[in-house]
Amino acid sequence: MNPVIGQCPICQDQLQVTQLHCGSCDTSINGHFSLGRLHHLTPEQLDFVETFIRCEGKIKRVEQEIGLSYPAVRARLNAIVLAMGYDLERDDDEDDTLVDMNRSEILGRVANGELTAKEAAALMRGST
Repeated sequence: MNPVIGQCPICQDQLQVTQLHCGSCDTSINGHFSLGRLHHLTPEQLDFVETFIRCEGKIKRVEQEIGLSYPAVRARLNAIVLAMGYDLERDDDEDDTLVDMNRSEILGRVANGELTAKEAAALMRGST
């Protein structure tokens, strides 16, 4: 089977599921069903989420597995949080330098290949 896409390839708006079907008993259910927040993510972001889960949420392990720096991993996590429709929460005990990055720092990370343009845009929206 092909994976379900969450974004319209024509207008980029969110897609809606309108039919569910059981291959075993041939039952079909029509209606409007949510794809959930994970379908707001790009394939690259979903790959990152799978890596993050496989690494049990340990940023050091994620850094080692995908070869990115701590700030780049945090930037990707922040971009995913924003893409899923959540706000970034500040924690005084946590290093929130990525939330406070200015535009030139974010663009520099894009130039270095540490962030995608979509992740950078999400960070810029979240840092204002």
